[in-house]
Amino acid sequence: MTKQRGTDKKQIALVTGASSGIGKATAERLANAGYKVYGTSRRGAPAGQRPFEMLPLDVTNDDSVTAAVNEVIRREGRIDLLVNNAGFSLATAGAEESSIEQVQSIFDTNFFGIVRMTRAVLPHMRKQNSGRIVNIGSIVGFLPAPFMAFYSATKHAVEGYSQSLDHEVRTLGIRVAVIEPAGTSTQIDANAIEADSQLEVYRQGREIVGKRLSAMIDNGDSPSDVAEVVLKAATAARPSLRYTVGKEARKLRLISSFAPAGMVDSALRKQMGLNTLVKR
Repeated sequence: MTKQRGTDKKQIALVTGASSGIGKATAERLANAGYKVYGTSRRGAPAGQRPFEMLPLDVTNDDSVTAAVNEVIRREGRIDLLVNNAGFSLATAGAEESSIEQVQSIFDTNFFGIVRMTRAVLPHMRKQNSGRIVNIGSIVGFLPAPFMAFYSATKHAVEGYSQSLDHEVRTLGIRVAVIEPAGTSTQIDANAIEADSQLEVYRQGREIVGKRLSAMIDNGDSPSDVAEVVLKAATAARPSLRYTVGKEARKLRLISSFAPAGMVDSALRKQMGLNTLVKR
């Protein structure tokens, strides 16, 4: 059982986007590891028993974020672990096919949602001189993702923000880590939002990449695999800045770090089927 330092009480974890997928698996794994877990969901929790409590929370709303964090503090007096998982994806599309409003929407959830949650929790962690923040990123946070420009951009932002923040708060007893899954078998692809204005010029590339990405997700790691890595990041005495999930993600991280840029570019285009497109 995980306990607070110097007490016999369970550590308190707050997990956003915990109604399904990675968030639900993470909340369950943390609860089984001994944490007192509060999960959150914007649309409310589906009926059924679970080993953790659910709170309403919309990460795009300042008042909602404040209310949820204050409620956990009111009940428990502290938050030891924040897992920022809430997010959504746009369907495969050319960058030109999304409006500015749509781009702002995905950033508001995937990036600024993390910023809001972190800003709400950090004062409490600073006061208790301890805490761990784990942000769910993606391999597209360090690799280009053709026809996923804005989802990729949000994950790049999460990487930079998390690593900078970790250096800032490390001396305060707080650590920050990013989890980098590859394709994960969840409903994020099925629930992806279509681009505002599809253009014929991008149709072939959009369809080719979409099929490749769907196959990667269908054959990807399970949410429970990601949850195990989250637990590792949450409990490590000396946590890493980044944790990849699964063999594919580890391979891609290694290639992107050490292979020549031209080789990475060519391999990516081949993997995504872009080398089959006819140049106009």
